[in-house]
Amino acid sequence: MFSVGIMLSVNVEKLVNVKFCVKLGKSATETYDFFKKVYGDECLSRTQIFEWFESFKEGREEIGDVQRPDRPSTSKTYANIEKVGAIFPQNRRVSILAVAELINIDRETVRQILHNNFNTKKVCSKTVLRLLTP
Repeated sequence: MFSVGIMLSVNVEKLVNVKFCVKLGKSATETYDFFKKVYGDECLSRTQIFEWFESFKEGREEIGDVQRPDRPSTSKTYANIEKVGAIFPQNRRVSILAVAELINIDRETVRQILHNNFNTKKVCSKTVLRLLTP
């Protein structure tokens, strides 16, 4: 069984070899044929080799993945937590859907905020403080 570090270095080695073939002036098909001879079943797929080949041919120098943006934004922000915190104590009979429509965020996000941040629980279609549970 390979460890993650070994697998990572093997993939980096393969990408370095693709880059080397580009620098030698080989074609993508020749590079794929070399990979099949050298790596056999452990070879990168034909599509991967062709994509990396084109990328290096167009001038890419780094071996690793391109930096991607962080996690997608969510509506569970401090501002929305404060808004829910301002609305909920005023009227505890207000529904989660009504709060979601007032703040203009998803009702599941409102439920998570109430459950996680304000220690509430839904009982008989009303959200109440969790006093009854240990």
